[in-house]
Amino acid sequence: MKVFWTETAEAHLDAIHAYIARDSTEYAKRVVDRLTRRSQQIAEFPLSGRRGPEYDLDQLREVLEGPYRILYHIKPDQIDVLAVIHGATNVLRDEGAQP
Repeated sequence: MKVFWTETAEAHLDAIHAYIARDSTEYAKRVVDRLTRRSQQIAEFPLSGRRGPEYDLDQLREVLEGPYRILYHIKPDQIDVLAVIHGATNVLRDEGAQP
């Protein structure tokens, strides 16, 4: 199945990269590469992620990569990555929070 990264999720990746790059551009690139590579797992095994604890919907899932949560929505014809957030972020309380 095809994985589509929403503008919001891409903006989160950019923010994560910028934050980490303040200390190490090489490490920032590696972190973002690891996050984007999780798309392969999501594409091959959409149900491998756990259901998001904030939502009681089977089609809203997440996979973890280091301290980050990759939130995605399974649709009949594609998967949309909705957000990449730090695990310490409370999605319902901190909507719009950055890494």
